[in-house]
Order: sequence, then structure tokens, then C-alpha cells
Amino acid sequence: MRVATASRPADPAAPNEDWAFASQHLTVVLDGQTARTATGCGHGVSWYTATLGAAIAALAADPDLPLGAALARAIELTAARHPACDLGHPATPSATVAVVRLGQRTVEYLVLGDTTVLMDTTGGLRVVTDSRIEAAATAERRAADRHPIGSPQKRAALLRMKHAELALRNRPDGFWVAAADPAAAGHAITGEEPRDGLRRLAVLSDGAARIVAPFARLDWAGVLDLLESHGPEGLIERVRAVEAGDPAGARWPRNKASDDATAVYVS
Repeated sequence: MRVATASRPADPAAPNEDWAFASQHLTVVLDGQTARTATGCGHGVSWYTATLGAAIAALAADPDLPLGAALARAIELTAARHPACDLGHPATPSATVAVVRLGQRTVEYLVLGDTTVLMDTTGGLRVVTDSRIEAAATAERRAADRHPIGSPQKRAALLRMKHAELALRNRPDGFWVAAADPAAAGHAITGEEPRDGLRRLAVLSDGAARIVAPFARLDWAGVLDLLESHGPEGLIERVRAVEAGDPAGARWPRNKASDDATAVYVS
């Protein structure tokens, strides 16, 4: 088995708000949600993703603990690490999460938010992601897409979009991510596949998955092929090249010119 991982911030001078862990038995990828407003927390999104990610990796290493229970407990433990912060703040730091655990007979997965798990099996390609975030604040998202990246109009529109998203975060009529309430773990997408049918596996933050949507430069099978031939660094380089060719978002409207990007590949 070969395991490779890469994670790169959108801006080399800024903290990476993604976090990843990968071994032959367990993969964990978190994508911290951009804070465009005050959060009530003095630690920041990078601290939150690293703290939560380490807790998930430690708990999910126990094959007898369901992945949903591991995530719920990790959220509890992370909240206990910063009790002086305002964990009830509407914008308390949050993250999307993907966990894949390889057992002797099965491959278990959990996805909460728009991270993506790709499984190339003898039965075909399985793509697991959570599109509920994309379905939230759609009017505000379309309004933000009309403005060039970096413009005052774009910044104002993104702030309106963020407030609309926060009003729907971790609500039955909205979307679910890991924040301070462990109940969010109960809304994750979970399942399993037979281990003996697995050929290749990848886990991507949405910054790495941009190569498929919105850029449409590869399909999911092409992503796995690129990961096989050039590794996670090669995939991220391809994403950065496309981003650099459209810095204002004129061809591919998006929130940020570049995004933190993380990819794990297991073959």
C-alpha cells in the first residue's frame, strides 16, 4: 500500500486552515470554514482544525468506535480545550470533515460538509460528498459571483453571504459542519464498502476538488489518474495553475482566487 498526502495554503504567508492525517489504516481531512466575521474565539480557525483533527485521528484509530461517535466525542473534547471562548457565538470556528478507516474486511467513511471521498472499486467509482453547504444562501452566493475577486463589491457581497450561511449552519433546514455542538456528527454521511474491492482511494478538501468543480479540467476518474501519476502535489499544482489563469474569477466565479488545498491518495 502507498499513502501520499499534500496540503498547501492559498497564500504562503497565511495559515493553512486545512488539516490532514494519513496512514495505512486511517485518513482524516478537515477544511476550516473561512471566518469573515468575528468568531468569539481567540484561537483561530487553523488552531480549531488542528485540534479537532488530532482528536478525531486518535479516537477513530479504535476500530470498535463508530466514526460518528468518534467525531462527536472529538467535537466535545475540542470544545473543552477552549472553554473561555464564546462557543455559542454564531460564527464559532467550524470545519468540514472526512474520515476513512480501512479495516480487514471493510472501508468505512464519514463525510460532513463539502470534503470529498473518492473510492475506485471493482464495482465502479464511488464519490461521496455533502452538497448541503452549496444549497445554502444560494441567492447571496449568486450575487457574490457577479463581482470580481478583490473588489469592494465582492467583499461586501461575501460578507452578506457569510451572514446568510451562518443563519443556516447546523440547522435542519440548512447544512451541518463540525463546530462546538457534537450533535452535528449525527448528520454526517456515513457508510462502508468491501475492502477487497478497493483499488484506489482519495480524500480532497474542496480547494483541491476545484479541479472538477468549478474548473471542469478533470473528472473524478481523471483526478485519481493524476494522483496516481503525479501524486497529491501534482494535483495541487494543477489547481494552482488554473487559479493563476483566472485571478479575478471572470471565467470561474468563486469566493477566493485560491483556496487552501489538501489531497490524500492511497493505492
